Amino acid sequence: MFGSLKKIFSQTKYITIAVLVAVIVFVFVVWFPNFRLIKEVIFLSGISFVHKVKFLFSLFGSIKTNFSAISSIYIITIAILFGLNISIVSYYIKTRQVIKSRSGTNLGSIGGLISGIFGIGCASCGTFLLTPILSLFGASGFLTFLPFGGEEFGLIGISLLLYSSYLTLKKIPEPLICEI
Repeated sequence: MFGSLKKIFSQTKYITIAVLVAVIVFVFVVWFPNFRLIKEVIFLSGISFVHKVKFLFSLFGSIKTNFSAISSIYIITIAILFGLNISIVSYYIKTRQVIKSRSGTNLGSIGGLISGIFGIGCASCGTFLLTPILSLFGASGFLTFLPFGGEEFGLIGISLLLYSSYLTLKKIPEPLICEI
């Protein structure tokens, strides 16, 4: 497994993929709760482009203020693991040139990201995606029954991403054809 990791990340292309995907996921998760505010500021004509860019970068400070310490760790970990996972899957697909529909590698990656997003939340209001969805069904009190108030979904997301990466790394050294 570690040999496969070394082989993959000795190539700049896969390091770049991992970093870009991790940054995109991180930016999305940090900016998503402020989407309306971002839209307002970006489309205001009285603000210069430089100030708009400064504003967007200032929102990264919300990782300390809008999210609990555990959520912040989940956000960073899930972004990094998702970037690594996409890079590993890209390498696997590139070397195989065939996507096996029953391999489950992509399903675990996407499942890990979705579960991780459900578990990310701010310190004052809990998970930012799960609470509104549950409140549509009158079940927002559901999170109060969970031992960590919904933080469990972040742990599930990390677990799924790790398991998906493990399965894919395990398949990389396998031969392209079945042994007789």
